[in-house]
Amino acid sequence: MIATVYTVFQPLFRLGLIPQILIGIVAGIFIALFTPDIAGNVALLGQLFIAALQAVAPILVFVLVTAAIAAHKKGQPTHIRPVLILYVVGTLIAALIAVAASFLFPTELSLNAGQIDGNPPGDIFSVLRDLLLNAVANPVSALMEANFIAILAWAIGLGLMLRQASDTTRQALSDLSTAVTRIVTLVIRLAPIGIFGLVAGTLAESGVEALLNYAQLLGVIVGCMLFVALVSNPLLVYLTTRKNPYPLVFTCLRGSAITAFFTRSSAANIPVNLELCRRLKLDADTYAISIPLGATINMCGAAITITVITLATTHTLGITVDFPTALLLCVVSALAACGVSGVAGGSLMLIPMAANLFGIPTEVAMQAVAIGFVISVVQDATETALNSSTDVLFTAAACRARQQSGSDHTI
Repeated sequence: MIATVYTVFQPLFRLGLIPQILIGIVAGIFIALFTPDIAGNVALLGQLFIAALQAVAPILVFVLVTAAIAAHKKGQPTHIRPVLILYVVGTLIAALIAVAASFLFPTELSLNAGQIDGNPPGDIFSVLRDLLLNAVANPVSALMEANFIAILAWAIGLGLMLRQASDTTRQALSDLSTAVTRIVTLVIRLAPIGIFGLVAGTLAESGVEALLNYAQLLGVIVGCMLFVALVSNPLLVYLTTRKNPYPLVFTCLRGSAITAFFTRSSAANIPVNLELCRRLKLDADTYAISIPLGATINMCGAAITITVITLATTHTLGITVDFPTALLLCVVSALAACGVSGVAGGSLMLIPMAANLFGIPTEVAMQAVAIGFVISVVQDATETALNSSTDVLFTAAACRARQQSGSDHTI
């Protein structure tokens, strides 16, 4: 029986992962449109896939970062500095693009949406305080709760201390890293089935009707993200590598953005990004650190979401926003975006903090957040796809720039 099934699906098994994922997307749409009852049941496949990624991601990040830093030799290049610069500059540019688009296409919201539960931060200092408190959390709790800020802090600290360990200890860490990576590879191979369940379940539950009432707001957000993905990010890559950026851009979009779009979590997409970096033959010492770090701090899509919805709220309320205040909003959005840590929908809960710059009451801002959740089926998925694919793109750009120049960058 098993041999017969394998024979029937053998042509499908021979396809690459991306074609299999595309087939899963089409099959999920078909099931959701024509048999919504069945679609609700197969949604379990998507839930299991996300749960598996989220379960393996914390231990993967902890082990890989610890092993990479412990094995790092003094003076060995890691290129982390240029990657960090690209992360910061890319996020600020994304926020500026969101401001420009909001001024060009002002959007009005219906601020009579029902209140939603939430506990948004009061100001930017609250976000920074939370980041610092998260960084010193108990490491066991951090692994259990997927607190990636604490996981990174402990992994970096432990890795630095283990640089002086014996060769046997460091080899054991390397072997453990290899074993965890193989487990992740098995999980990634199940992506087509998982995404099939995600697409079917999402469309069966939400449909497309809810998106029509907020088409302009969604259009501005998605338009900004597409502009960043296809214009500003490629420009940064060109300035870094001095080569045509689009082959690398499209490779990152195919290899990372598709899965991130449906998992809606930069943290859950970490294993996918690490595998893509390996296929691109990037420096393992670089991407073992930059990819987990990017899932925490590189949030250009989140900066766009926070900026666009905040300015739409000010426009609806008739609040005039001058250019200096808009620039301040860009900085606040960029910094606040670092605090969402790859959590699905996390950027929406930071909108009241940004709205506070303009004296907008929290209860009104939370109504804008409620509208954000209505469009989050597309908004959050697109945001995560941009965030996650940019992690690989900037890492690859930094690695290739170093290869071309022959210059070394160390931590």
